[in-house]
Amino acid sequence: MVLDIALHCENGPVQSRDIAERQNISLKYLEKLIRELRRAGLIESRRGPQGGHLLARPADSITVGDIVRIMECPPKYDDCTCTAGGECDACPQAQTCLTKAIWVETTRAMFEKLDTFIIGELLD
Repeated sequence: MVLDIALHCENGPVQSRDIAERQNISLKYLEKLIRELRRAGLIESRRGPQGGHLLARPADSITVGDIVRIMECPPKYDDCTCTAGGECDACPQAQTCLTKAIWVETTRAMFEKLDTFIIGELLD
């Protein structure tokens, strides 16, 4: 969806119904995603007949990692609550977990790679 907005916003805001149609998702689900991205400051929305959605930052400053962090908060693997920084406060087994290091490293490596994919470059 962020790529869709980046690709189609050169003539102004991109309307939700057009994004939903191109991405083959429901308008209701799209609005939920847009709310999260807007709350995080990644996109901005304008109301009215000429309204729609625009990137709030240049496409060259947005990575796929940024988007995944916003939408997945961060991703959880096998119900592990650890973050890339190693915080596992919500897990009752955090002190004795034998796989914590694996999930922390996996998350860190995934985001390290996702941060190399820049939205502006993907449009080229």
